[in-house]
Amino acid sequence: RPLSMDSKNLTIALAGNPNSGKTTIFNNITGTRQKVGNWPGVTVAKKEGQVKKYGYDLKIIDLPGTYSLTPFSIEEIVARNYILDERPDVVIDIIDASNLERSLYLATQLRELDCKVVFALNMADLARSRGMKIDAKKLTQLLDVPVVFTVGNKNEGIDDLLRQTIQLAESDAKTPKIRKVKYNQDIENSITRLHQFIDEKADGTLPYNIRWTAIKLLEDDKIIKERILKIAGDLGLQILQTTQALRKHLQQRFDDDPQVVMTDERYGFIAGIIKEVQTSSTKQRVDISRNIDLVLTNRFIGFPIFLFFIWAMFQ
Repeated sequence: RPLSMDSKNLTIALAGNPNSGKTTIFNNITGTRQKVGNWPGVTVAKKEGQVKKYGYDLKIIDLPGTYSLTPFSIEEIVARNYILDERPDVVIDIIDASNLERSLYLATQLRELDCKVVFALNMADLARSRGMKIDAKKLTQLLDVPVVFTVGNKNEGIDDLLRQTIQLAESDAKTPKIRKVKYNQDIENSITRLHQFIDEKADGTLPYNIRWTAIKLLEDDKIIKERILKIAGDLGLQILQTTQALRKHLQQRFDDDPQVVMTDERYGFIAGIIKEVQTSSTKQRVDISRNIDLVLTNRFIGFPIFLFFIWAMFQ
């Protein structure tokens, strides 16, 4: 749909792994119109900026760099709390295109949060130089998320990224339900039972997506447990007791903590996505093989390496 020319305020949060180029993109978008402080109650730096683009006043929030939204570090807690409580219009997930597997873990968790998300495949030039090809169209189809290639340090793709972000913010489309992580049958049964229990008992009093809440409870997420007790009181206690019984069943079933099992299954889901959307060129494989050959046949270091491997075989 065409972008409105009437001035309107939108809040956009930038998420991403450390060293994904997130801060560079934040600087490119906001320029000198930045404000730096601390997030409330913690010493983690909070950066926000303002920019007027396509008739919109955009407030850009640079979230702390994290590899996940599992609340172990203060950065993860700050980033997740902001998305949950402040509900930005769109979250832009800055993905290191040259390290897709590591980046997609955070992306997968953002998808489970049911917020509007745009993927910025950053460092696209580095990925190409390594012989990696990512099918952005296929990735969009599989995850139902807009995908834009960017090269942050060259300011490439930023305008397209903002256009896609504004269009998503203004769209009436609900957050996508397809191709989220589907866990094994035992986990899914526990999620469904807890989902139904919360749905029947809470009557809309809990502020978060119910499936996501059920997943976090089964993972023994302490922050979500505390919030449910605070919001729901005695009902919250019933929810936690039901959760504990389900967690005990899963622990016995898998002989492992449910959180570990669910983390492994997210990585399995990611591996399937990568297999569909990423290919490595023959040239890359040939170059790697050639470089190994150059080392192993070097007149000075090839023979010592050969001796080392012979020695290692007999150890």
